[in-house]
Amino acid sequence: MRQAHLTRTTKETDIQVTVKLDNMGTANISTGIGFFDHMLTALSIHSGISMDIQVKGDLHVDGHHTVEDTGIVLGQALRQALGDKSGIMRYGSAYIPMDEALSFCALDLSNRPFLVFQGSFTNAMIGQYDACLTEEFFRAFAFNAGMTLHVNMCYGTNDHHKCEAAFKAVAHALKMAIMPLEIGKTLSTKGVL
Repeated sequence: MRQAHLTRTTKETDIQVTVKLDNMGTANISTGIGFFDHMLTALSIHSGISMDIQVKGDLHVDGHHTVEDTGIVLGQALRQALGDKSGIMRYGSAYIPMDEALSFCALDLSNRPFLVFQGSFTNAMIGQYDACLTEEFFRAFAFNAGMTLHVNMCYGTNDHHKCEAAFKAVAHALKMAIMPLEIGKTLSTKGVL
């Protein structure tokens, strides 16, 4: 089974993450930020990746360290669970609507980390979640997973809907990219990623 467990403790955060790529997407998420928990739960359920994420962060400062460090550890766990990334589809893309909002994601599990994030929020906060941390999360996640990640919040008026559509688009693209290919084959003209 493709899985990984990582722990990372700093002066700002204490994070434990377990991912199971072939376990039907059960989520046990606790970060101390309700809306972020909701987004990570959506990422887990819609990607089919089971995620147990337990975070204690310096929320008395703000949510930045909690959100970014969770992206770091989750990305590292995904990378570890995928091993050398042989035998996977590698690429994934998805358009996801949520009411008036539409988001698009395209990704490549290429070992060449990059993020292109397009979109903006009307309000600074969604509940206790700082909306600008969405890009910070995806950057940390992509760079630590070794993923080229393009996220485009195409349009929408409700910040909750726009953000959730983006997380679900990433989830569905990721679900496609981690699907098994012919065992032992690497989808690359180089033969390795």
